[in-house]
Amino acid sequence: MTDQQHPITPPSELLQLWFEQHNDYNKGINELLIEATQWGADKELLACGNYLKQCAAWEEEDVIEFYNYRRPKPPSLKEQALALLNKAEDPSWDINDFSIVRKALEQLPE
Repeated sequence: MTDQQHPITPPSELLQLWFEQHNDYNKGINELLIEATQWGADKELLACGNYLKQCAAWEEEDVIEFYNYRRPKPPSLKEQALALLNKAEDPSWDINDFSIVRKALEQLPE
């Protein structure tokens, strides 16, 4: 192995934080591995976006669309509830899906 560090290596402060979370707060190793993997994947995604801007002359809005495509946000509770209500007439609709509608309504202000 060479002395050269890989371009996507967590900083020592982040490694220390993960170590402390595992030792001091009993954070599970699986949870930490997932967090570390996500950190690396996010770094790689940003590096790809920077490359596309600099070398492929992508516009900022195209890079943002690329980021959003690769890291889509989960639908909000409101969006989930509306989607369930839209399919409520479907015979395969499960009455237990009302729990999502209930959660969405509970978040509404009085």
